[in-house]
Amino acid sequence: MTHDPALRASDTDRDRVAAVLGEALATGRLTSVEHADRLEAAYTAKTVGELVPLTTDLPDVTASRPPETVEQQTIRSTFSKIIRKGRWVASRHTTLAVTFGAMIVDLSEAVLPGREVTLECAARFSKLIVRVPDNAHVIDEGGSTFGKRNVTGGSAGDGPLIRITGVSMFSKVIVSRGVTDWNLH
Repeated sequence: MTHDPALRASDTDRDRVAAVLGEALATGRLTSVEHADRLEAAYTAKTVGELVPLTTDLPDVTASRPPETVEQQTIRSTFSKIIRKGRWVASRHTTLAVTFGAMIVDLSEAVLPGREVTLECAARFSKLIVRVPDNAHVIDEGGSTFGKRNVTGGSAGDGPLIRITGVSMFSKVIVSRGVTDWNLH
């Protein structure tokens, strides 16, 4: 990482800090709350100077080790109802797979790893609701077969880009910002 604190931070700089934070979490040097707080600060940092204090009390991770960022994860619900909200660490690519069930995923307080996140929505005979941050830019690249797909968002500011992909079948998929209908009957 460049040592000039006034320089703009790159995604590589942020990922390096995330690797140190991930190692600190894995070895018990940080609690999960401390890790989430610092990870959010790392991925929202604009300059190198904002990144430095996040790891000054932690040992460095060897250069050969890959970053500990969560690149992919799957949240799955089958014949069930799953709600993921509050403070949690999302990944760059998250698959939301729901079959004969219901799922609510609220990204408004989640720690997002970088400026772009892809949500692959795979709903079958189900209902899927996703709430995005108020300042997010949402792009819908998915489709629906025998169902309802309501993706609102467009461009709302300088927040993260959230790309919605995947195909839903016989399902209702709602992606919005603001107050979400948490009532899944």
